[in-house]
Amino acid sequence: MTTPDGLQRRLGTFDAVTIGLGSMIGAGIFAALAPAAAAAGTGLLIGLAVAAVVAYCNATSSARLAARYPQSGGTYVYGRERLGEFWGHTAGWSFIVGKTASCAAMALTVGVYLWPQFAHAVAVAAVVALTVVNYAGIQKSALLTRVIVAVVLAVLAAVVVIVIGSGSADGSRLALGDVTTGGVLQAAGLLFFAFAGYARIATLGEEVRDPARTIPRAIPIALGITLCVYAVVAITVLAALGGAGLAAAPAPLVNAVVAAGAPHWQPVVRIGAAVAALGSLLALILGVSRTTLAMARDRHLPHLLAAVHPRFGTPHRAEVVVGIVVAVLAAVVDLRGAIGFSSFAVLLYYAIANASAWTLGRRVIPATGLVGCLVLAFALPPASVTAGAAVVAVGALLYALRATRRA
Repeated sequence: MTTPDGLQRRLGTFDAVTIGLGSMIGAGIFAALAPAAAAAGTGLLIGLAVAAVVAYCNATSSARLAARYPQSGGTYVYGRERLGEFWGHTAGWSFIVGKTASCAAMALTVGVYLWPQFAHAVAVAAVVALTVVNYAGIQKSALLTRVIVAVVLAVLAAVVVIVIGSGSADGSRLALGDVTTGGVLQAAGLLFFAFAGYARIATLGEEVRDPARTIPRAIPIALGITLCVYAVVAITVLAALGGAGLAAAPAPLVNAVVAAGAPHWQPVVRIGAAVAALGSLLALILGVSRTTLAMARDRHLPHLLAAVHPRFGTPHRAEVVVGIVVAVLAAVVDLRGAIGFSSFAVLLYYAIANASAWTLGRRVIPATGLVGCLVLAFALPPASVTAGAAVVAVGALLYALRATRRA
């Protein structure tokens, strides 16, 4: 069913899980492993476990809230309804700026793997193409994401089989060396960037059939599959390259197959990385545009962005504006800096989600998630923390100015 200013409920559990997988797997495997290894070496495996625990708490809190508030906007809606308008605004602002940076990072990943000499130009072209796909309707987006997820999982499986089958993997490289608590927490914060894709499921609450049943099922399924994939690939690549080798690798999975004596697999892995990043970018643009739609409906953003296309049933104006902003960022930003900034903003977003879930009762998981999000956010590199805090403060200032004007 569709209301005059609402979106069409077309997605089932399989589609929702697929969208979550498309946004998580591409980001983590091809963008976050090397920075995490630079922070913690082989301790990144501990960081992966920490990030998974925090992500599970966030997923559980998000699923409970999404079942109660099946609307576009995710934690923007939950924070507004459970904590107050200011916290909803802060969550929505953090999500939009953080995930816009994620979009730019994924677009750059496409460019770096496909055509390094013109990475920024390729990134902009990818943003334009996927914005057109999203504009044309959610069903086309879900279908394309299914294909992307299947291709990426096949490539990752091939990498694991090649490395293990070659005998180049050495279990002694997994031994913990000079690992610090700060390094592990920083690695966990960077790896959390990869797990945050299940939010796409919650932000699609207005387009999912039977959301009270579908969303709580889809989130843990997508998260569990992603965690298994991450663990297997991370252990394999670490065993092949070691902590220092992984940290220095511009394209870790490519380096792993080369170390395994299979350089002819490089093009396949590079294409798989580009496809994975496209999958993440597709789902990210989808989620940011839906949160923009929700905030525009409440006039926290220009109300003209609240329009829904009469034919396609999509927030077309929000999608076009998000696409333009991401394209501009993709033309100028640095990949690793974008990951750190995005992680900080998104961790604050989930801290508000857990605080919102706290008000529903059964508080152990929300409390763990809230503390975990704040610890990981402030364990990130200082530059990321400073930039992220400054941008979130700008959002709070805009809210205060709007509230003063209304008063």
